[in-house]
Amino acid sequence: MVERAPSLVCGIDLGGTKILGVVIDATAPSGSAVDNFGIIASKRVPTPHDGQETLIATLAALVADLTAAVQDASGGEIGAVGLGAPGLVDRDGVLHTGPNLPGIEDCPFSDRLGSATGLPVAVDNDATCAAWAEHELGRFGGHNHTLFLTLGTGIGAGITVKGQLLRGANGYAGEPGHMVLDPNGPPCPCGRRGCWERYASGSGLARLARDAAHAGRAPGLVELAGGDPEAVRGEHVTTAASRGAPGALEIMAEFGWWVALGIANLVAVLDSEVVIIGGGLVEAGSVVMDPIRAAFGDVLFGARARPAIPVEQASMGEFAGAIGAALLAAQRLR
Repeated sequence: MVERAPSLVCGIDLGGTKILGVVIDATAPSGSAVDNFGIIASKRVPTPHDGQETLIATLAALVADLTAAVQDASGGEIGAVGLGAPGLVDRDGVLHTGPNLPGIEDCPFSDRLGSATGLPVAVDNDATCAAWAEHELGRFGGHNHTLFLTLGTGIGAGITVKGQLLRGANGYAGEPGHMVLDPNGPPCPCGRRGCWERYASGSGLARLARDAAHAGRAPGLVELAGGDPEAVRGEHVTTAASRGAPGALEIMAEFGWWVALGIANLVAVLDSEVVIIGGGLVEAGSVVMDPIRAAFGDVLFGARARPAIPVEQASMGEFAGAIGAALLAAQRLR
């Protein structure tokens, strides 16, 4: 039994394309984490896609590299590891399914990574980790009822109720990307059709943009993509929209409506005080956020009867998931 939380904790954000690891001093008061959120060391590596063995080995090597970096810098020792993984993570640290990690199912990350590193390992959903980092260290920590969303390859969520994370009966709360908005819609990697993230994630934006390109509504995007409509990606849309290209602005308005529709459905259930949006997509700033805000009031049930619900861009950027994983690991080990 661990009697007190370790000081230095490694947090890892496991994504579909990259893995980001950080080391923080989890005992430092939040006010002292102003500089880069108190990160002592960090490293990124690509996510391998050839099975559990390789993935566990990659994560263990990342922890070893961060341990060496901390020892060289201060002589400190990492006392625990927190891992944020995309998908359904149960309370025992097993990732049962993750559509954006093909081939990784029923993986006991807590046990296997713990054996590989010799350290206690706590595992949670990646968006839940990011939500907790924003709650503890971000600009919106004063709110008790928050809805945090990550817009990346897919959509994840972290929810706080009365200042505590909502995990659900099995730890699976926070997968709104797989709410079905249209059962006849486009196929989703989860095996169903018309999931919210098919319209409102980074991959969803790319799909909307390719549809527009094939219909001849966005010639500028095709030019940015090298002349091939199938090569159009979300970043082409945000780049063109930031330059004021009409076709791209129309696509962003459609995308913003789909994002806002899902948010309105969630707020109708949760009655959140604030909606915080993170993930790689919102790094484009107002070109993404403004269409979402513009549509939100139109699609939210009872908008006029409710107090204003701000829709804000997350404040901790790409580090939120890894920092939150570290904070939750330290908290769980207290």
